[in-house]
Amino acid sequence: MDDLPIIDAHHHFWDLSLNKHPWLCGPERVVFRYGDYSSICKNFGVEEFKAVSANHNVVKTVHMEAEWQPSDPLGESRWLHALHDKTGYPHAIIGQAWFGRDDLQATLAGHAAYPLVRSVRQKPAATPTADTFEPGRAGSMADPKFREGYRHLARYKLHFDLQTPWWHLREAADLAGDFPDTTIILNHTGLPSDRSADGLSAWSEAMETFAAQPNTAVKISGICVPGQKWTAELNGPIVLETLRIFGMDRCMFASNFPVDGVCASYDEIFSGFKSITADLSGPDRRKLFHDNAMSYYRPV
Repeated sequence: MDDLPIIDAHHHFWDLSLNKHPWLCGPERVVFRYGDYSSICKNFGVEEFKAVSANHNVVKTVHMEAEWQPSDPLGESRWLHALHDKTGYPHAIIGQAWFGRDDLQATLAGHAAYPLVRSVRQKPAATPTADTFEPGRAGSMADPKFREGYRHLARYKLHFDLQTPWWHLREAADLAGDFPDTTIILNHTGLPSDRSADGLSAWSEAMETFAAQPNTAVKISGICVPGQKWTAELNGPIVLETLRIFGMDRCMFASNFPVDGVCASYDEIFSGFKSITADLSGPDRRKLFHDNAMSYYRPV
């Protein structure tokens, strides 16, 4: 283990005996970008996390909502606080919220009352490909109902963790510009799954548009490619281009474990990040692996 301190800015815990995660516990599997995910349909808790991350100096973690039963959006935050009281993990939480629902303000107030919650996530309805993108589609970030709910985040001092494909990032940039008091943290690097020259060019342009808004940041995570091994050679260009676009103060590394365990080991992912950034200065590497996540998520 080297001594580079890491805050894993995006991971999940789940206990399937609770039967609270329909996509993991239900009789049918959902469509998933990595394909078959049956290998992760098992409990993943603090001890499992410590085991997979043992080769790295992970000092704190940020728990991302894991699609807990949507009828109970506060249930996961309640469960995680009890887990924290027992184990010390996680150290910050991103909760579940649905901006178009009538109970949104009660949900946001509930999350804000929990001392570890820093942000909420929703995955705005996305068209399946860039070619089928429809501006203003219901449920998208340009949907008036979505925006009406979104405006309440500033009142509760919560960030917005955004997971959406890159072809929706112009709408995300508009959202950031119209609500400058709310920080948007893009999950999984804008999902650059198309590694063709044209695909990467379009992804990069969309990321530039989003990053032009000063109240945006990005988590470099979730960049596994189905059927391909996670390597620095494969993912280095994605990482370095993201660093170029957003700069050293608005990027964070994260594992997306256990989800990315479908495609790679924890060690492969973080050893890859370390290899890709080996030529950066010590202070810049510390920002990417630790300091920026500390600033945005304030883990305890």
